[in-house]
Amino acid sequence: MRQELRVKTLKIDDHDVAGREDQTILDVARENNIRIPTLCQVNGLTNYGGCRMCLVEVKGVPKLLTSCTTYVWEGMEVTTDSERLHNYRKMTLELFFAERNHICAICVANRNCELQSLALELGVDHIRYPYLYPSLEIDATHDKFVIDHNRCILCTRCIRACAEVEGANTLGMMRRGVNDKIITDLNQPWGESPTCTSCGKCVNVCPVGAIYERGMSIGEARKEHKFLPHLRIMRGEGTWQGRV
Repeated sequence: MRQELRVKTLKIDDHDVAGREDQTILDVARENNIRIPTLCQVNGLTNYGGCRMCLVEVKGVPKLLTSCTTYVWEGMEVTTDSERLHNYRKMTLELFFAERNHICAICVANRNCELQSLALELGVDHIRYPYLYPSLEIDATHDKFVIDHNRCILCTRCIRACAEVEGANTLGMMRRGVNDKIITDLNQPWGESPTCTSCGKCVNVCPVGAIYERGMSIGEARKEHKFLPHLRIMRGEGTWQGRV
C-alpha cells in the first residue's frame, strides 16, 4: 500500500506556503513564484547541489543550505534573498569566471548563457579574483559535437543527462578541485567513444557554451531541455525507444 506523503507548512520570505515532505525548498519556492537562482539544477535530472547558487538561509541553522537538495520540514522559515546571500552568489559567480576562460564575445552561447545571465542579474561587472588562465584542450573529434573545457563550469548536467535520460553513461569526471575535467568513457577522445549515441542531450542541458554542435557560430547555441522530465518518465515506464 502506497504511503501518503504528508504536507508541511513553512515560510519562504515571510510568505506562508505548503509543500509535500518529498519536495525541496527549491520545488516549493518555484510553485509559489519565488525566484532562487540555479546553475547545476535542471528539471528532469537528479539534484546535485554543486554550483552553490541556490543557497538559502534557514532560521535556526547556522550554515547556508542548498535549496535544491534540502527537503522541507514543518515550521521551516526560509530566506532566499538577503545581503549575505547576494554577496555569496556574486562571489561564486566571480570564481566561476576566474577559474576557466570565459570570453563571452566569441562564445557560441553568448546571450544564451545561464552563467552570463546570472552575472547580469546579480550585477557582476568585474572580477575581484586573479584569473587562472588554464591551458585547456578542445575535443573536436566527434563528428557532430565539440567540448571546450575552457568554458566548462563542471555542473555535471551533461553527465546526469547522459546517464539518467539517455542511459549511455558515456560522460564522467576525473581529477578533483580546479583540475576537474569532463571525460568520455575512460578519458578517450569523444570521437572514439563506443558508448556515445550522438543524441545531443548533453548539448541541450549545458548551461554555458562548453558543449555545442559543430559549425555553430557566436550566439547560436540555443538550448532546450523541457523534454527531460517527460523522457525520464517514459524511460522509467519502459515506453521510450527514441532519441532527442
